[in-house]
Amino acid sequence: KFSDHEERLSGSDREEDEDDVEAALKKEVGQIRACTEQKLRRFQSVESGANNVVFIRTQGIEPENLVHHILKDMHTTKKKKTRVILRMLPISGTCKAFMEDMKKYTETFFEPWFKAPNKGTFQIIYKARNNSHMSREEVIKELAGIVGSLNPENKVDLNNPQYTVVVEIIKTVCCLSVVRDYVLFRKYNLQEVVKSNKEGTQQNPSNLTEEQNSNVVKPETEEKSSKEVNQENK
Repeated sequence: KFSDHEERLSGSDREEDEDDVEAALKKEVGQIRACTEQKLRRFQSVESGANNVVFIRTQGIEPENLVHHILKDMHTTKKKKTRVILRMLPISGTCKAFMEDMKKYTETFFEPWFKAPNKGTFQIIYKARNNSHMSREEVIKELAGIVGSLNPENKVDLNNPQYTVVVEIIKTVCCLSVVRDYVLFRKYNLQEVVKSNKEGTQQNPSNLTEEQNSNVVKPETEEKSSKEVNQENK
């Protein structure tokens, strides 16, 4: 905003003042941008578009390492540290939820784990929400073929795989991750991992071919009964 005095300035003086104002504005914009970058949060909630699913975007953090650390701590201490989060899964890659897009993306995405000389046993876990155009069987078949093409020594193991490929479809977005200790950490279930082995076997027998319910950094609420959870897992 200009004062009355500035409105009455001569042409040359006003032009110089406008240059000064422009420089000041540029400086202010630069300061705002710098301030915004400094205030970027390490964790920020993002609307997932699905009920009972929270997606948390991370800044400068590897989701697989973070979630694995949380599960390892809970598995070791057997201390229940959350009441409402059912399952927590890391998501390290996303693409459009269409078969051609997924095939093209995973050819590169899987390389750190499965491209020769890297190798390992694996299983693929698939879950879709608010999406009906994808075929579970087709997705698993195509992705398993891509893993095999990266190194023929990669083998499927549904009992105790080294790696579990997590495929979570939400509307038109495919969320992907490759996790370790999926069986040991009870399918990354924060409620089950704190139970003793004996208690877990009695209350929730492990079925390694089941699909998991939730996405990572997508915690799911505990409001459902155990019966409802078991039905979803079947």
